[in-house]
Amino acid sequence: MVALFLLSVVAIILAVDLVVGAIYMLMDDTPAAPGLAGVPREVFVAGAVVTVAIIAVVSLWNIVGLAGGGAKVARMLGGRKVAPDTRDALERRFLNIVEEMAIASGVRVPEAWVMDGEKGINAFAAGWTVSGAVVAVTRGTLERLTRDELQGVIGHEFSHILNGDMGLNIRMIGVLAGIVAIGSLGGFVMRNAFEADDLRAAIPIFLVGLAVFIVGYTGLFFARLIKAAVSRQREFLADASSVQFTRNPDGIAGALDQIRSTPGGALMQGRYAEEMSHLFFGQGIKVFFSGLFDTHPPLDERIRRVNPRFQPSTYRRSRATAADMPSVEKMAAAAPAGRRAADIGTAWGRSAVESAQLVGLLSSEKLGHAERLLKQIPPALREVMRDADGAAAAIVALLLAPKEEVLREQLQALRALTLGELGERVAAASALTRDLGVAFHLAVVDLALPALKAAPDLAKHQLIAGLEAVINADRRVSLHEFVVLTFVRTQVWARPKPPRADKRIAELKAHAGTLLALLAHAGTRADATGSRAEALEKALRAGAEIMAIEAPAATEFAPATITSAFEALQLLAPMQKALLVKGLFAAVTADGTIRVVEAELMRLVGAVLDCPLPPLLEEVDPATLAA
Repeated sequence: MVALFLLSVVAIILAVDLVVGAIYMLMDDTPAAPGLAGVPREVFVAGAVVTVAIIAVVSLWNIVGLAGGGAKVARMLGGRKVAPDTRDALERRFLNIVEEMAIASGVRVPEAWVMDGEKGINAFAAGWTVSGAVVAVTRGTLERLTRDELQGVIGHEFSHILNGDMGLNIRMIGVLAGIVAIGSLGGFVMRNAFEADDLRAAIPIFLVGLAVFIVGYTGLFFARLIKAAVSRQREFLADASSVQFTRNPDGIAGALDQIRSTPGGALMQGRYAEEMSHLFFGQGIKVFFSGLFDTHPPLDERIRRVNPRFQPSTYRRSRATAADMPSVEKMAAAAPAGRRAADIGTAWGRSAVESAQLVGLLSSEKLGHAERLLKQIPPALREVMRDADGAAAAIVALLLAPKEEVLREQLQALRALTLGELGERVAAASALTRDLGVAFHLAVVDLALPALKAAPDLAKHQLIAGLEAVINADRRVSLHEFVVLTFVRTQVWARPKPPRADKRIAELKAHAGTLLALLAHAGTRADATGSRAEALEKALRAGAEIMAIEAPAATEFAPATITSAFEALQLLAPMQKALLVKGLFAAVTADGTIRVVEAELMRLVGAVLDCPLPPLLEEVDPATLAA
């Protein structure tokens, strides 16, 4: 992409200089030499400098303008954010699928958007970070696809989230805007020439604009070539990932077949369809020389790759019709899960390397676990979390103590902070949360985040204050309470665009040691000889060896520094983050067992560092787990 971009800039400069040189020759009555040789070098240099400046300024302007991330892109394409409490059956089905995929992959539940004005079958995922991602679909996608087909499309988009395509795609929007800006400038000049009062004076201006506009097609040529070169292979990968996630090749193959058989297919009508065509699930624009400039592979080839045995006629006969779709998706309630005080874990057969490879993984097994877990969350609780007030109350209610006297102190602490209304909602929500084991808590927080992120800052501050009041009411902070508080605090104000991340662990070894100590202390129990100290040393050494740092002292554990450690470690370069996660897993797996608190802490690390981890303990019945 970089090579093509530089080549396009050179080509545009040469084309502009040709136009500038021709104009100079027409205006020069006494040329020093025939042809372009008579044009002074300074004219060509000035043309090149101005051209580069225009490209650079427009590119930077667009990149800065897209700092709002996926939500900004969705609004530009005419999207509307789906309300968490929507009563539209098709939108509810869409939200349920997004939630399932998010819980299964460890991604924060993305905002869901619908492009109501688009009747074609299309979708996209966009955002600077995993936590700030959005998933958008057209109204035609909701109306024309079955649940399995829609799940296949959403699985495709989650591949773009998990494989890091989103940031690249947004940068391409900004950068490519620069190289097509010359053509836009030519169009502007031509439009203004028509508005001139003096027709004879307008003709030369129009011709100059026309020449610049034609030159601009050089930029459009390269822009489409770059988008096609970059996006096609990513689309094949996303299709394959969708099948891996859902274990249902007919889902995505059926969605592609619907594009193939539906009038209008995947075409998009919006103003920005050209600039953002590489984001879409399907080929959103018509182009000449389609084999060269198509941003997506041919539909037949995509279907063949995901399901070589796909038979369109057979599939269409058996396909569910829109009339067969449920009017609204309902979740079956499960028996109360109960609370247990025991520190239950499970044998962990993966090495540190294999464990770290779970980052960004979404498998059919994880998706099945997420579906089962969501069905065990009471439907009434899921409804409560559809608005910001109910979501805040549900999260605080998760941390209420089972003992009546402590519970009264916690509610009194809320009233003492003039959070009485929140306290009343928390007390009401506690009836829905008291029977949920702690293995459900992070999933509940994930489900609540979309509504909370849309809340005003005052409501977010009140939520954090409420959590702190409930946690401190008994004058002790458990690791589980710390995880929930930190998880919420880091996610409700998630930055849409990440900071520059180029640090190495060696530069932040004190902060890496803090997290290593936290994980080692949280999960270490006495070994076979009854010595906890030796088991703790073993976990610390295992993690430090992979990170190439000195093992922190066995007694080193400073909870007050953990938040600053998380903030600092966000600046690690991507491969250094991978090394950190691997080292932390080495400490976790040192005793061959993973406990609930270790799984929660690793999920927290993944969320803060934008390295999503799927649920780690699906092999154990969540109803039996406690911190």
